[in-house]
Amino acid sequence: MAQFPTDTWVKALMDKLNSDDQYAQIASKWEGDILFQIDPDEHFQEIRKLYLDLWHGKCRSAYLVNDGNGQNAAFTLTAYYGNYVKLLNGELDPMQALLTRKLGVKGKMSVLMRSVPTVLDFVRCCREVTDSFE
Repeated sequence: MAQFPTDTWVKALMDKLNSDDQYAQIASKWEGDILFQIDPDEHFQEIRKLYLDLWHGKCRSAYLVNDGNGQNAAFTLTAYYGNYVKLLNGELDPMQALLTRKLGVKGKMSVLMRSVPTVLDFVRCCREVTDSFE
């Protein structure tokens, strides 16, 4: 378990994704890296970015972005810190967050919509590694 949004958290998520048989099966056809952009709000005062390279049910790399790497990810998910907290606490449904733009997406939305089971299981894994918030 780890604190969101830290390098420790994104590494814990990588370990979870690479060891979770359910995720491996559901995401076996997923191809595409993801950049999480956490925008500041009243509870978090900085922009932070986390990168994950996801490929066929595995995470090939994951890190806190410090130098601009990952900026050309297939998907960039952007939200205020508070919306990520709600998502990870189970107070905000992932698909509802996408459709209501509480979670912005840069990338092919049609791919996400065709991959709802993968998206939902990815969020499950994110929730399972989160024990606190920065």
